[in-house]
Amino acid sequence: MFERLRIGFVGGGNMGEALIKGIISASLVARDRLHVYDISSSRTGYLKENYQINVHRSLARLAEMSQVLVLAVKPQNMSEVLDELSAELAHMPLVISIAAGVTLASLSKRLPEELPLIRVMPNTPALVMEGASALARGSHVTDTQMHLAVSLFQAVGRAIEVEEKWMDTVTGLSGSGPAYVLLVLEALIDGGVLMGLPRQISRELAVQTVLGTAKMVQETGKHPAELKDMITSPGGTTIHGLQVMEQEAVRGALIGAVKAASERSGELGKDS
Repeated sequence: MFERLRIGFVGGGNMGEALIKGIISASLVARDRLHVYDISSSRTGYLKENYQINVHRSLARLAEMSQVLVLAVKPQNMSEVLDELSAELAHMPLVISIAAGVTLASLSKRLPEELPLIRVMPNTPALVMEGASALARGSHVTDTQMHLAVSLFQAVGRAIEVEEKWMDTVTGLSGSGPAYVLLVLEALIDGGVLMGLPRQISRELAVQTVLGTAKMVQETGKHPAELKDMITSPGGTTIHGLQVMEQEAVRGALIGAVKAASERSGELGKDS
């Protein structure tokens, strides 16, 4: 359905590369239909060598060649990119932004009227094809275009459509969430080391524990609290560990982290 589309990436960093890799792996679009521009010539050289895609030295040429444009640049660089791109979009490509905090309104102010715009919040597990992405559509996006965008991000994990008003919370939860999980994972590994396990053994056990637990929640469809109760026997080891976590307010700290990151995303959006 999308094989003949030409997709351009403004920015070939980690997330741009992850999407390129996922699109190719899922056979959504042929390599020769993928295009990329990056300010770093060494980066575009790397992408061309490893993925055999088209690279461009100017944003204007990239825009000209693209029916879909993915803006995979940092939020602080977005204004400069939009100013340069604005005059190159008369052919009305679908524009997809993955810059955190950059709202659809701020994009539309700098780009041609009635341009179809989609805002996406992916996360770093997309690098291993296990990402979680939320997509919010602008007012000029058709159902077909939205289906295309969701399909692109499903190539690197799970993708769902949400209303834009939830995007700051999505950023605080799934966007920043991998960092929270990694902090917990690091602490579990160190706990094993504290109690005498060799670090490599502790790492393998902790990593598999996190992976297996997430899969258990996903596949059973049960509430995490219900699964937790299945593990927690009266007077046993787990309840003693959970008691310490409650005393240290681990639950509250994680909830607070999502809240703080969500609010910061909103602040970044006001600055964009």
